[in-house]
Amino acid sequence: MASSLGKTRNIGIAAHIDAGKTTLTERILYYTARTHKMGEVHDGNATMDWMVQERERGITITSAATYCQWLDHNINIIDTPGHVDFTMEVERSLRVLDGLIVLFCAVGGVQPQSETVWRQANRYNVPRLAFVNKMDRAGSDFYSTFEQISEKLKASAVPVQLPIGSEDKFRGLIDLVENKAYYYDVEEDELGTIYREGEIPSDMAEEVTRFRELLFEKIGAFDDAILESFLADEEIDSEDIKRILRQATIGNQIVPVFAGSAFRNKGVQLLLNGVVDYLPSPVDVPAVKGIDPSSGEEDTRASDPRLPAAALAFKIATDPHVGKLTFIRVYSGKIEKGTTVLNVGKNKRERIMRLIRMHANQREDVDMAKAGDIVVAIGLKETTTGDTLTNRKYPILLESILFPEPVISVALEPKSKADQERLSSSLARLSEEDPTFKYSTDEESGQMIISGMGELHLEIIVDRLLREFKVLARVGKPQVAYREAILGEAEAEGKFIKQTGGKGQYGVVKLRIKPLKDSTDIFKFTDSIVGGAVPREFIPSVERGCKEAMSSGILAGYPIIGVDITLIDGDYHSIDSSEIAFRVAGSIGFQEAFRKADPCLMEPIMDVDITAPEHTMGDVIGDLNGRRGKVNDIDHLQDGSVRIKAEVPLAEMFGYTTDLRSRTQGRASHVMEFHHYEPLPDELEKDIIG
Repeated sequence: MASSLGKTRNIGIAAHIDAGKTTLTERILYYTARTHKMGEVHDGNATMDWMVQERERGITITSAATYCQWLDHNINIIDTPGHVDFTMEVERSLRVLDGLIVLFCAVGGVQPQSETVWRQANRYNVPRLAFVNKMDRAGSDFYSTFEQISEKLKASAVPVQLPIGSEDKFRGLIDLVENKAYYYDVEEDELGTIYREGEIPSDMAEEVTRFRELLFEKIGAFDDAILESFLADEEIDSEDIKRILRQATIGNQIVPVFAGSAFRNKGVQLLLNGVVDYLPSPVDVPAVKGIDPSSGEEDTRASDPRLPAAALAFKIATDPHVGKLTFIRVYSGKIEKGTTVLNVGKNKRERIMRLIRMHANQREDVDMAKAGDIVVAIGLKETTTGDTLTNRKYPILLESILFPEPVISVALEPKSKADQERLSSSLARLSEEDPTFKYSTDEESGQMIISGMGELHLEIIVDRLLREFKVLARVGKPQVAYREAILGEAEAEGKFIKQTGGKGQYGVVKLRIKPLKDSTDIFKFTDSIVGGAVPREFIPSVERGCKEAMSSGILAGYPIIGVDITLIDGDYHSIDSSEIAFRVAGSIGFQEAFRKADPCLMEPIMDVDITAPEHTMGDVIGDLNGRRGKVNDIDHLQDGSVRIKAEVPLAEMFGYTTDLRSRTQGRASHVMEFHHYEPLPDELEKDIIG
């Protein structure tokens, strides 16, 4: 069992948009004989971009799972999106992966979304390999990209390969571990399946020596014997180098850097060798942590098929023929089709009708999934993203996945009565698939409001409503998801006293509220009651009442964030007091205190990262200033372009893509992600409240 688990790799492929992730995955599937023809993104026939919207736009929207075999190893692969609106897909994939290939464009170097992906991988402590792609492109520079990986990402990167030539002269790779050169003969074999070993070019001898010294310097920090052998100029077995490199990569202390051109079919097989050699198997990563639901104490579950089953649902998808697909990563034990498992968080039993292995949107039935496997379960009714499924007798609650709150909303108006009837059920299915997509009904206007992570995100949702669910709807103007907060401190009393003929209701609380400093938390609740003024059993009800009051603010009905609440006093009645009475009293007390504490509207501020030609810099910055933006950093790049980092209110960024293109003759690009909330200027606040 252990040996087969040791020969499993669960990896993801992530990068900035258009760095070549899907093209690389297509090559991997071809070389591992999973497919017999290479799909191309630009032709709209890539296997992994199976959604209509992906093929039309030439971008990845949803993470697609597949598996293949290489050198007697099973490799599960998740190809993730690069566009920042779909960064949640990367987030949930990283939660269940053991290793990651991060692609970098040899021309663009470390691009904005590369940094976001790297931060996400750091957060989940995922070991990774770097692949410098597009070595065949004009302006490609392996050495500059390597330096950027080291400097901008603060990564302990070390090349394990050097490219032989670049641009149209890129013809092979030097393996620094084996100290060998490999050449691709395009004339004989356009598909890159054949590469031959040859002499290291004499004009590269100095570079090879320099980078081999760097390699031994890095791995020498983990093994004195290797360093001593290298300094004594002794022959070092390549297997020893690989062993130490593997340990350091799994420990997140080194990032091996590979090179190639996926589109030109060069370097992909050597990268696959690197996946097998350096990335961890499920037995190499620490046991997954969770909580024992009966005791509330921390528990762990090692990656072992002999232990009780534990799995995490990390993605929900809808299939028109099969219904709900639940993607699960099995961490321990075995899960068999036809068996019943426990959804620990919801305390519900779920029956697994079928288990399938996915290959993009094609499927293959399996009878069982064991520790280390990524499969799809069919028949789960209650399970949503982030839920834990375990053996009923030995439950463990695994850490869920945190998703960011939506920052942009639009109103939807169904075109006919039939569309209206289908709209709610269609939106429910879409929000089950995508936790960053929310929908609600505006009580005043009766309109359906949908919210997401960006304009493209909502555009795709509306497109899917039309194509998949056949719902026609008019789309309103985008709305900003404002929030309400306080700038000052206040105290207030909340009373709920109701006397009727029989048992009454009695609850009195006194609350103090103040702004939460330097925190992304929505609220913090502290109980400082002394002397039993409010009995212990009613304090959770007070907290619940405050939380309910925060869902709709006083100024304009937006949710309230960033409040530090302290329960300082209260009163109760031995007969009439109840949970409901204290919940209502908590809600009333919070609203009163909020009114007194200098409430204000908060607007979402976005991190905007723009790459534009240098001669357009003044125009771009002037435009950002006109949008109430604040420029934080300007970086002059080698290719004659500039990278501008700024913070701009979301309200000023609608339609920015079109505007930026017209100012730069279509030569600029930008990515934007939510950064923080800050108070809205007074005159704008008055307009919105009005």
